Parts: sequence; C-alpha cells; structure tokens
Amino acid sequence: MMRAVRIAALLAVLALAGLLGWRWYDEHHAPRERLPELTLAPLPGHDGFDPAAIEGPYLLNVWGSWCAPCRIEHPVLMALKAEGYAIYGLNWRDHPGDATAFLEELGNPYAGLMQDVNGASARALEISGAPETLVISADGEILTRWPGPLTADVLRNRIYPALDREVRS
Repeated sequence: MMRAVRIAALLAVLALAGLLGWRWYDEHHAPRERLPELTLAPLPGHDGFDPAAIEGPYLLNVWGSWCAPCRIEHPVLMALKAEGYAIYGLNWRDHPGDATAFLEELGNPYAGLMQDVNGASARALEISGAPETLVISADGEILTRWPGPLTADVLRNRIYPALDREVRS
C-alpha cells in the first residue's frame, strides 16, 4: 500500500514538472508569428485603425453581431476597456447596421473598429469562428490567441500573462 502511494506521488510530481516545463517553453521559446497583412474597411460611423500604426501591445478581437458567444464575452471586453487595455475590433461576416446596433445596445469596448473585407482578414489570421481574440505585441507579433469567448479564467491564464510578458520585455 505504501509503495503505491509513493509511486502515485512520484507520478504527480513528474506530471507537474512536465506541465511547468511546457509552460516555461511556451512562454520563452515558442516561435511567434507575425500579424499578417489584413484587408480592412472602416465600419461606418466608427473610428478605424491601422494595425501598423498602433503603439504598444493590444488585443485584436474578431466578432460579429450574429455571434451568440460574442454577446456573452462582451461584458469582459467592456471590463478590459475600463482597466485601460487597448482593444481593437475586427467585425466579421456582418452587416454594418447590425454591428452598430449591437454596440449601441451593449457599449463599445473598441479603440478602433474595422470590417473584414470578404473574409480575407479572417483567412489571413486563420480564424475559424467568432469570437477570437489575439494579443499583439508592439512590434506586430501574435503573442497568443484565444478561440472562443473571453472569461475570467482565460484572462488570468492566457491574456494577462501574454500582456505582462510584453510589457516586461
């Protein structure tokens, strides 16, 4: 019995060491991809943006008014804006009037908003669905991405660590 407990404890320690090693590698040595060239158009009635002109790290959030998970994550985006994080929106597969109505109803968390032209930007970013959020470095590298709605756990475990590493470097 005691031997089984020791083996289980050893396996737990090895698993934890492996997980911590993988996280360290992911944070320090995983290759970064550059933000590709995006095909964007202004969303009428909203401030646009040019990814090459943004200073500092930021979040790029791909969303659509038709997207139920986008509605679920919207309060998280509003909280991030209130915390002072720069968030830029890429409206995807949407009608401009529907996108504007969505933001008028729920609030606008975006420092700038653009539309994806014919899905070209989503293809370049390899987006498979909305919402998806990317953390972009000051020099245009994708630090991390999250496919799906942002939650407190995602912020704590993925988004904040990527932003913190960028600020420290």
